[in-house]
Amino acid sequence: MAKKDYYEILGLSKGASEQDIKRAYKRLAAKHHPDKNQGSKESEEKFKEIKEAYEVLGDSEKRAAYDQYGHAAFEQGGGFGGGGGFSGGFGGFEDIFSEMFGGGFGGGGRRSRVVRGDDLQYNLEITLEEAVKGVKKEIRIQTLAECDTCHGSGAEAGSKVETCSHCGGHGRLRRQQGFFMTEVACPHCHGSGKKIEKVCKSCDGDGRVHKAKNLTVTIPAGVDTGNQLRLSGEGAAGENGAPAGDLYVVIHVKQHDIFERDGTNLYCEVPISFTMAALGGEIEVPTLDGKLKLKIPAETQTGKMFRLRGKGVSTPRSSYAGDLICKVIIETPVSLNEEQKELLRKLEESLEGKSQHRPKHEGFFQGVKNFFDNLGK
Repeated sequence: MAKKDYYEILGLSKGASEQDIKRAYKRLAAKHHPDKNQGSKESEEKFKEIKEAYEVLGDSEKRAAYDQYGHAAFEQGGGFGGGGGFSGGFGGFEDIFSEMFGGGFGGGGRRSRVVRGDDLQYNLEITLEEAVKGVKKEIRIQTLAECDTCHGSGAEAGSKVETCSHCGGHGRLRRQQGFFMTEVACPHCHGSGKKIEKVCKSCDGDGRVHKAKNLTVTIPAGVDTGNQLRLSGEGAAGENGAPAGDLYVVIHVKQHDIFERDGTNLYCEVPISFTMAALGGEIEVPTLDGKLKLKIPAETQTGKMFRLRGKGVSTPRSSYAGDLICKVIIETPVSLNEEQKELLRKLEESLEGKSQHRPKHEGFFQGVKNFFDNLGK
């Protein structure tokens, strides 16, 4: 038996407003509620009809589907037309097509799609000092922003904005190809679901304009190359008043003249003289907080590492700083005069054959001799 028209059940015309639907439902539901009509099967059935009608017409998406397809919109296989549609077991198709097209089978589709704005990326170069200590940076980006003239509506001031009659405000049209249903953007409203009498001249009806925007970015202490900072809602404006996307600021730390960074540790090379390496002494080494004195013990060899604890980097996730590791490099004297060269020759002669003064030298050449002796066996 054919179902009654939902508008007829509520005593309304098809063009009734949301307020009219609510008022009609409240009035009829109160009149036919089972508590007021105990024992009346007729009132009970009438109340069920009223409730069912309101559940459809009171929901804008369901109402749009009902207006386009009638009761078939909510029946299994509805929206395909004759042939009975699909039976059980194909329910997953609706979920798949919902993700692909923004709507489901069996109705007039969803309301105009909410298309969130695009996310944007900005590459920000900072110094090592700024990365370690944190800093605020002013940046300027080019983005799609809401039109100031029409405030995103796409219409001139005072111009009518009506629901597109071709797609019912959904922005999408469905087309049946065999037993498959496809969706396309409505060619009359270009997917907006709206029909604008006079489009805004500033944005040509898009509701968005290209605009430069200045932002202040707070860089936390301890960031490193590749870290990203998300500025929520600072991306491109969305379509049809949808939320804006996000802005991702990607950090790039410039190469430093003195320090190299590895995680939370800093490394630097410190040149020392041959004399200091042999006799010991004290030198000043740089840190990001200023200079520190470093004691060099006598007989220090080139490549020796000295660790200054807590003079590295603390990350945003930890308050504990890494270390500064200083690698000493013994600098060979250059541009010597004859007197200096003669002094070095005399020093070399005085060390000749005395392994206690040159342990690595003697050990290396003894190892070389053993290697070749073993080859000859």
